[in-house]
Amino acid sequence: MSANLDSDTGEESEAGSIARGDAPHNPPRDQARLVVAVDGPSGAGKSSASRGAAIALGLRYLDTGSMYRALTWWLLERGVDPGDAGLVGELAAEPFIEVGTDPSAPWTRVNGTDVSAAIRTREVTSAVSAVARVPRVRAHLIAQQRAIIANAPGIVAEGRDIGTVVAPDAPVKVFLTADRASRADRRAAESSWSAASTQVDQDRRDRLDAAQSVKADDAVEVDSTRLGLDQVIDIIVRLARERAGVPCPRQQTR
Repeated sequence: MSANLDSDTGEESEAGSIARGDAPHNPPRDQARLVVAVDGPSGAGKSSASRGAAIALGLRYLDTGSMYRALTWWLLERGVDPGDAGLVGELAAEPFIEVGTDPSAPWTRVNGTDVSAAIRTREVTSAVSAVARVPRVRAHLIAQQRAIIANAPGIVAEGRDIGTVVAPDAPVKVFLTADRASRADRRAAESSWSAASTQVDQDRRDRLDAAQSVKADDAVEVDSTRLGLDQVIDIIVRLARERAGVPCPRQQTR
């Protein structure tokens, strides 16, 4: 059994959302159904920028990468080789994966256990690309992601292929990138890894994730190498206002 919503129908009620710790983000009527897709490589700042933009716009937030990480964590806990694509595909629908969509306090659970911290370990990071490449895994989790997006009043979704596969009709698409050194430095600062080992791991993941990291033709590319977080958030918010007719945000990120 697998799901990341509150019922077998795939509908997420506001009451259920609040009970799970999600704030009832209900955007104004003219912002309803706004989908902002943020893609890009690891270390480009997608998560922080997407959360900040969601808060500023009064929308929900979806970290699709956490779902792949959650499945990877579950597999590793059971001693499954992430490189065994056949077995990984067979088990893809076994764990019950949930994600919180409150941008102020997102979380990830597997079978009711909070794994928000556990899925950020180096072991999971090193294995997630292999798991995410398995077709049955992708088909299963993409269906879950589409359900979350479809049932949200408005959402900022981030990952590798939101604008090309998960939500190709999103009116706002951003491809966030940065140079190799900057991305490695950011990842190293968030962990206890050295900059050198982070760079090696990042390059390996870039190669493995290349097929799922294609920029959508209608996405706006944003190079965050020399930009601060607030600047990136402002760019995403401005694009949402310009491309989707969203008025000035109700909340500010700072």
